[in-house]
Amino acid sequence: MSFLNYLINGISLGSVYAIIALGYTMVYGIAKMLNFAHGDVIMVGGFVVFTMSSRMGLSPALAVLVSIIVCTVLGITIEKIAYKPLRGASSLAVLITAIGVSYFLQNLALLVFGSDTKLFTSVVKIPAIQFADGQLTITGETIVTIIACIIIMIVLTLFIKKTKAGQAMLAVSEDRGAAELMGVNVNATISLTFAIGSGLAAIAGVLLCSVYPSLNPYTGSMPGIKAFVAAVFGGIGSIPGALIGGVLLGIIEILSKAYISSQLSDAIVFAVLIIVLLVKPTGLLGKKISEKV
Repeated sequence: MSFLNYLINGISLGSVYAIIALGYTMVYGIAKMLNFAHGDVIMVGGFVVFTMSSRMGLSPALAVLVSIIVCTVLGITIEKIAYKPLRGASSLAVLITAIGVSYFLQNLALLVFGSDTKLFTSVVKIPAIQFADGQLTITGETIVTIIACIIIMIVLTLFIKKTKAGQAMLAVSEDRGAAELMGVNVNATISLTFAIGSGLAAIAGVLLCSVYPSLNPYTGSMPGIKAFVAAVFGGIGSIPGALIGGVLLGIIEILSKAYISSQLSDAIVFAVLIIVLLVKPTGLLGKKISEKV
């Protein structure tokens, strides 16, 4: 039963990685840039919920809603101020800017909330479910995390395939210049992408802090990096790839901690990524794009 417990915990952690990875994969797929400040938006979402529920006494549901709104606005603001002026710049300039935004958010959180780790109260009030006389336990946070991941994936897939805005995203990701000639508002589409990704980061931050109840200005750094690894693992730019990559990464991490070494688990995760990219450079579900010259 211990293996099943580890497996379920891995799927739960992987579901959080998958939700975060969606932000990376959408922004890269549409804007062709890597937003390394995405992990720090997770931290901002956690602090908003912490402040609203613990300090201001709002209900968990309302606190989560406020967090999603704040992170959505933050994502749009970051895109407008930091990334939009660099639309035609080199990838290196955008990457350095993203790292700068990441450090800015971390240091702003340090100034506002301090460096000490806060105890985060879970927003999930569902009781744990036990099987086999208590040998197998599934926490309420695990149940909510997995269900939330599945629902988000389904809704996002339907949004991309069935709505006009989603079709505009597909057009921009395929050929930005051609999409603009066909009347697609490229700037608005990219802003919408950042808004959706940042809103999902808020949800991921709340779920992550509910499962691991601690919060500090660096909370989103490592999960953000691992979610980027998950996006590359599954095939960056692919929504199903983000799901598969995130879940597999979570399972590998938890099983590595359980059966090999908790100190080596991160190294094992990155080693698996290297092996996958050596065998299939585009990731598990990534497609090779041939360019005509």
